[in-house]
Amino acid sequence: MLEAELIAEQRLSLAAYDVLVQLAEAPHHRLRMTELADAVLLSRSGVTRLVDRLERAGLVLRERADGDGRGVVAVLTSQGLDRLRVASSTHLTGVARHFAEAFDHAELEAFGRTCDRLGADEP
Repeated sequence: MLEAELIAEQRLSLAAYDVLVQLAEAPHHRLRMTELADAVLLSRSGVTRLVDRLERAGLVLRERADGDGRGVVAVLTSQGLDRLRVASSTHLTGVARHFAEAFDHAELEAFGRTCDRLGADEP
């Protein structure tokens, strides 16, 4: 559902959207490729192929990591940030329609409390 809408309206897969989100939230809009792979739950080769496509589209670029000749970082471009802003509307509308609207207010509050507990440092 969400991916089909993103592809139809934004020509972005859910994985590509996730890469853009991770980079937008990272310090200086940049992450090492290994960190990016861990964040989006893709293999290193999978994130490499995805970043290749995003780089060809001008949404991401790759640079050598400072102080590490072998390390590579993915960097969100201004075009990538703009594309993410537009795609976020599609994504958030889909999340509301397909998930949030399925619950009443009390259920959403309970779910929020559960998520807060799961995200807390201590149980």
